[in-house]
Amino acid sequence: MAAFFCANFRSLLAKTYESMEYSVHTLEQLRNGELAGIKRLELSENLTVFPKEIYRLSDSLEILDLSSNQLDDLPSDLAENLPNLKIFFASNNVFKHVPPVLGQCEQLEMIGFKHNQIMSMAEDCLPEKLRWLILTDNQLDSLPDAIGQCTRLEKLALAGNRLTSLPDSMSMLRHLALVRISANRLTRFPDVLLTLPKLAWLAFSGNPFCPERQTHLEFPLLPSEHLALKEVLGNGASGIISRAQCASGYKGFPDNVAVKVFRGEVTSDGYPADELDACLSVGSHPNLVNALAHVQEPEMSALVMTLIPSDYKNLGQPPSLQTCTRDTFTQGQSFTKGEVDHLVSQIESVVRHLEDKQVCHGDLYAHNVLVRPDGHLLFGDFGAASKYDNLSTRQKEGVRTIERRALSYFIEDMQSLIVGSTGMGVTNRPKENVIM
Repeated sequence: MAAFFCANFRSLLAKTYESMEYSVHTLEQLRNGELAGIKRLELSENLTVFPKEIYRLSDSLEILDLSSNQLDDLPSDLAENLPNLKIFFASNNVFKHVPPVLGQCEQLEMIGFKHNQIMSMAEDCLPEKLRWLILTDNQLDSLPDAIGQCTRLEKLALAGNRLTSLPDSMSMLRHLALVRISANRLTRFPDVLLTLPKLAWLAFSGNPFCPERQTHLEFPLLPSEHLALKEVLGNGASGIISRAQCASGYKGFPDNVAVKVFRGEVTSDGYPADELDACLSVGSHPNLVNALAHVQEPEMSALVMTLIPSDYKNLGQPPSLQTCTRDTFTQGQSFTKGEVDHLVSQIESVVRHLEDKQVCHGDLYAHNVLVRPDGHLLFGDFGAASKYDNLSTRQKEGVRTIERRALSYFIEDMQSLIVGSTGMGVTNRPKENVIM
C-alpha cells in the first residue's frame, strides 16, 4: 500500500507541475536567445556551477528558480548582473551556507533554500527588503543577529533545522506574520515571538520543550490491509488525502472513508507525527473533520477520517507571491452579511474548542476551510498544529493571542467579500502558484 501511495503522490505532483503557469526552461534555450526578455527563469539540469548565461537576462529577470540541481554557491557578481531580481529559489541543492551576495541584491524580497545542507548564515547575507525567507530542512543551529534588520520580513520558515534559540533581535520584526520553528532543538519556548504585533500563524511542535506525543488509545488502530486507496482528493505539505474503501463491515467502519497518508519526513510545518498527535488530541467538533482511526506501521503512518461529501468546496485559496501571508480568493467570490456572520460564528466556535484542548492550529486560513452550499463549514489540516499544555500561563495566553490574531484576519477577509463591501481586503485577488 505504501508503494501505491508513493506512485499516486508522484503522479499528483506531476499533474500539478504541468498545470503551473510557468514551465521549466533549458540552458539550450537560454544560449540560443529564445528566452530574451522573460521575467521568470526556471532551470533544473543537475547544474553544479551557476550558468553565467543567465546574465543575458539582466534587464528583465525578476524570478530565478534553480531548484533541484547540485549547486553549492553563487557568483560574487550576481547582484550587479541581476539588478531586478526579486525572488530566488534554490531548493533541493547542496548549499552549506546562504551566499552573502544575496544580501547585496537590493530588490530581493523572497529567498528559498528548502532541502539543502545549510549550516551557517553570515550577518550580511540577507537583503533589507526581504519579505519571505524559506530555510526549511537544513542544518542551522543559529540565526544571525542581523535578521532583526529585515524589518519588512513577513514569513519565516525554519522547520527541520537544529536551532537551540532565536536571537533577541527578532523583536524588531514588527511585520512578521507567519513563523515555522517546528522540528528544531529549542529547549524553551522563544518568548521573543510573543512580542511581535502581527504574528498570527505559528508552528512550534517537535521541539524538546513541547509536550510528549500521546498514544491515543481512544482511537482504534486500523491495519492498512483493510483499506484500499482510491482517487486522490487533495494534498498538503505532509501527505496526500485519498478516498478509501474499508473492508466490508470491518469493526463498524464506514465502507468509504478519507485517508491521509503521511510522507514521513519533515515538512514546511514540522513532523507529520505531531500533526497526527494534534489532530487526535482535539477530538470531535461539529466543524472539524472527524478522525475515526489511525494507521501506525513501519512503512506507513496515516489518519483515517470521515469522508467529506463532494458538495463541500474550498472557501479560499493559499497566499500568492504577492500576498505573502494572506489568502487569495476566486474572481467574483462574494457573500451576504448573514452568510459571513454564519461562517464566522462557526470558526469562532472551533477556536474556542481548540483553546479548551490547548492546541494551537497554526494555520487558521480560509484555504483550510470547506463550505457546504447551506453554509456549514468544516475546518481541517493540522499540519502546523502545536500542543501547548505544558507552557506557563503567560505563554499560553500569548499563544492564544497569536491564534486569535489569525481569527481576526479571517474575519477581515470574510467581511471584505460581503456583497457591496468597500473594505480593503482581498476580493478578486488572483490565485497563483507558490513554491514552498
